[in-house]
Amino acid sequence: MADLEEQVLEYLRTHNTMTLGTCADGMPWNATVFYASDGFQLYFFSAPDSRHCTNLAANPRVAVTVQEDYRDWREIKGIQLEGTVDLVDSVIAKGKAMAVYARKYPGVIKLFTDPSSGVYHRAFLKVKFYRVVPETLYYIDNQQGFGKRQELVLGTS
Repeated sequence: MADLEEQVLEYLRTHNTMTLGTCADGMPWNATVFYASDGFQLYFFSAPDSRHCTNLAANPRVAVTVQEDYRDWREIKGIQLEGTVDLVDSVIAKGKAMAVYARKYPGVIKLFTDPSSGVYHRAFLKVKFYRVVPETLYYIDNQQGFGKRQELVLGTS
């Protein structure tokens, strides 16, 4: 189990985008966003009026994938997870989210928090941070065998 957890954590650390699956009023939606991980939790920021964020306001349950675009199915690796998303709104939680994100993307945070960056800074003032809290996570690695999918039950935090 510890080996699987380390493989998953390394995969999360070395990838940048996740596909976020949301649903509201019976209508599913996917959006790709940059993320930064803190253990198994994933932080992202987005405009609260985006379709995925309005969906999250109505229904915090999500499905997420992290993967590459492979040409050979025998090389496929990736993560599938289900869980919930919370809006990061306390001062302490926002500080933690910013620190996690800044460790992974220092240039992005510098650009967005610098008033002289103009449009980027104004856009950043309108976004909110969100946190994905996985409950069940699957690690897929076809290099270990066709359809090799290992489950991690993480519970809720």
